[in-house]
Amino acid sequence: MTELAENDAANDTPPDALPLGPQSLVWRYFGDNRMYLIGPRPAVLQNMLAELGQGVLDHSVFFDDTAARVKRSLPPIFMTVYGADDANEGFNVRDFHHDIKGEMPDGRRYHALDPETYFWAHATFLEQVLYFADTFVKKLSQAEKEQIYAESKTWYRRYGVSDRPMPADYAEFERYWKRMLDETVVAHKTAQYGVGYVTKGFPCPKGVHPAVWRVVSVAFDPLAAFLTTGGLPPQARRLLGLPWSDRQERRYQRFAALWRSRPVNWLWDRLPMSVRYNKYAQQGYSRADAGA
Repeated sequence: MTELAENDAANDTPPDALPLGPQSLVWRYFGDNRMYLIGPRPAVLQNMLAELGQGVLDHSVFFDDTAARVKRSLPPIFMTVYGADDANEGFNVRDFHHDIKGEMPDGRRYHALDPETYFWAHATFLEQVLYFADTFVKKLSQAEKEQIYAESKTWYRRYGVSDRPMPADYAEFERYWKRMLDETVVAHKTAQYGVGYVTKGFPCPKGVHPAVWRVVSVAFDPLAAFLTTGGLPPQARRLLGLPWSDRQERRYQRFAALWRSRPVNWLWDRLPMSVRYNKYAQQGYSRADAGA
């Protein structure tokens, strides 16, 4: 695809999609700093697709320096969403994946740019928006879920990858998501490693003195385990063997309801933008305000 064609594709919003921007629900929720409350849900689910998990295992620094991988991967994805139509990181994100390919243990070949694999990675980010908003902000209406999905189609097309596997509408996406969780995802080694701290405790981060971490981890480890396990679908918990009781589920639902409550939302909405949103979202809103 030529640069001109890429720019044309980025600027056009097909009739089956909705645009991104300050009016969009994807913008409202994706860069919200309360997103930390869902734990590593999208990353864990991504790595439960065998081909994607294998790609991370073979090519990523995930096992040696998890934080470095997160810091490298997330900014361009945020800028795919919050960048301008003709100045976003989507094509660069795609190009990062050209050489991520190899062989599965059973001899099958994999490639990160296989449309089904690439769309699954995107689907976990889209579902992250839906799950986060519906769980920790407000119960979404059906119309709001459909709007988020229509906006996500514009988001996905910014990568310049085939949209052949992309469901036509939100109802079809729901069926796709259920089928993937029920029939396709597995307890890949990469996903298991990513949630190992739930039962073993979080390793001491680089740059933190072990003595300090021993004190901090007393509070951090239980909270991280609670948010990580509670934030995963039941199918993923079962496959990964993560302990979770009915009592813990009730606690998680009470915790989520507290965040959704009117007083908490009222207070959050009155905090400075720099507290409520990450810097990529702030940049997007500032650019939109300047151009208004």
